[in-house]
Amino acid sequence: MSPSLLAGGILSTLIGIAHSVLGEKLLLGPIFQRGDLPRLFGSRAFARRTMRFAWHLTTVLLVGIGAVVVALSFAQLEPQAIWILRVFAITFCACSLASIIGARAKHFSWWVFLIIAALLWIGAR
Repeated sequence: MSPSLLAGGILSTLIGIAHSVLGEKLLLGPIFQRGDLPRLFGSRAFARRTMRFAWHLTTVLLVGIGAVVVALSFAQLEPQAIWILRVFAITFCACSLASIIGARAKHFSWWVFLIIAALLWIGAR
């Protein structure tokens, strides 16, 4: 078992869940209460559903990646698995950089993504 991969997979899952819960409460809810949403295909309800779908899709991806990493944490890593883990690590590093630039490092996600990237890179041996 690889403790760093297990921690990285769990952390990916947790940040995904936090993204959904906090985003729904602190961002989507207040936005949806406003009356000035655009009409997509003639409907503000469709605009709300589209925004909610797009927001929670990030959670699905983070939980899915976390599940793959947790499964790999208990496996003997073949070269293909190592390659996949390194791609995930680079992806989380890119997410960290995007958060630093896009939110000017004010959003805490950048350091969580960076920690996940490091854990996956280390766990990939």
